[in-house]
Amino acid sequence: MLLNKIQDSIKAYKNWLKQTRHHPFVYKWESLQNFQANCNPEAEDKAAMFDSCFHNDETRRLWQTENWYPKKTMLGFWRYAPQTASLMFEDLFNETRDEGARIGRFLFGCDMLLRDYRRDHPTSIENNHYHDDYRMIALYLAFRYPESYAPYDFNTFQNTMTHFGARDIPQQNDLVRYFKVLRTLKNFLEKDTEVAIAMQKHLHPKRHYKGKTLLLAEDFCRFAGQVADG
Repeated sequence: MLLNKIQDSIKAYKNWLKQTRHHPFVYKWESLQNFQANCNPEAEDKAAMFDSCFHNDETRRLWQTENWYPKKTMLGFWRYAPQTASLMFEDLFNETRDEGARIGRFLFGCDMLLRDYRRDHPTSIENNHYHDDYRMIALYLAFRYPESYAPYDFNTFQNTMTHFGARDIPQQNDLVRYFKVLRTLKNFLEKDTEVAIAMQKHLHPKRHYKGKTLLLAEDFCRFAGQVADG
């Protein structure tokens, strides 16, 4: 990535934060706050706990759109095979294990759960678990470990890498590389302390997550990607 393009984008992003009256994506900070408040791996009813972790007063778009509803499907998996679902999340959240391998095993587990569910419910019309675009898997990781992971969208990532002049533009999903890029961008953003200050004015002290998080780098990535997309 070209340093001058990153630095120019940081200046533009900082100005945008200062000039924007209402940040249209602060709901991500609210959802993160809610997850952190409700996540309890020791909960007796893990399906109910999972359901309560995903809530937002403004929108559900992080886990539900018209033809995409991974939270609903995963909640069904929790109720159908709670032990399997629990083991899948324990493995995904185990930071002592390889990042890419954990992600791959989780996706494989989703495939197997859908296969078994359809076998036991032959009249079901469900044909997709909605985790194979990696958006929801990234969200699970981002909400569990906000300092290390962030929400993901492939087109945004690709556009941003193009805008920053990367030599190897991603042609397919690569969460591990995406997270590495965000951590690099976070280091650049932290060098300009005015960026974080400009972001803070958009966050409510009680409703939004105020701890350390990659969300700022993800938001910057979204901003740069939109510029590249015209």
